[in-house]
Amino acid sequence: MGLQLYDLAGAEPERRFSPYCWRTKLALMHKGLPFDTIPLRFTDKDAIAFSGQSRVPVLIDGDEVVSDSWTIATYLEDAYTDRPSLFRGEGGRAVTRFVNAWADGVLVGGILRLIVTDILAHLDEKDRAYFRETREKRLGAVLEAVSADRETNVLAFRKTLDPIRTVLAAQPYLGGEIPAYADYAVFGCFQWARCISSFPLLLKDDAVWSWRDRLLSTFGGFAAKALGYPV
Repeated sequence: MGLQLYDLAGAEPERRFSPYCWRTKLALMHKGLPFDTIPLRFTDKDAIAFSGQSRVPVLIDGDEVVSDSWTIATYLEDAYTDRPSLFRGEGGRAVTRFVNAWADGVLVGGILRLIVTDILAHLDEKDRAYFRETREKRLGAVLEAVSADRETNVLAFRKTLDPIRTVLAAQPYLGGEIPAYADYAVFGCFQWARCISSFPLLLKDDAVWSWRDRLLSTFGGFAAKALGYPV
C-alpha cells in the first residue's frame, strides 16, 4: 500500500481546501512520492483518532503515522533522502521554519478574515455549526461581521505581502530558481483561498499573482486542476 493522506474536504468530496494539507500534497509531489488522499470533514475527527490528535493532515507511510504539515515535511525530508530536497540543507530547513511560522501567523489569519463566510458556505451541513462556533470564538465576532468590510480590509492584507514581493524581485521562487518547501508553505495559504472563495486576494499585476501562477502550473498543473475558482 502506498502513502495515504487524510485531506480536509468540503460538502463536495473533491473540494479540498486546507492550507496545511496543500503544503503536504505539494511536498509529496516535490519528492515524487505517489499517494492517495482520503477526504475528511471537520466533524469526522474519530476517523483520525489513531493519530493521537484531531487535525489534518495525517500521513500514513507503512507503519509510520505522521501529523502536522511541518512535521510531515521534515519526516519526508529525512525518510526520503534520495528524493529531491525540500529544504536544500540544514540552513535551508532552519530558514524555512521561519517562513512556515510567518505564513501561519500572518497569512492564515489574514486570509481567514477575508474568506471565512465563503468557507462556511462550502461546508457539509454537519460541519457548519462546529465551524461557526469554533471560528467565532477564535475571531471574537460573528462570521458575517468579520468579513463585512473585506473589500477595504484586503488592501491592508495585500500590504502584508511586501516581504514576498521583495524576494520575488530577485528570484522566481522563495526557494530560489526552483520551488522549495518555503514556497509550498506560503502557496498553500493562497490555494486554500482559491479552492473555497471567488474573492480576489491578489491583483493580476502583482508579482505574488505571477508566482502563484507558476506554482499552479508545477507538477503538471496539479494544484491548478483542483476544484476551485479562477481568481
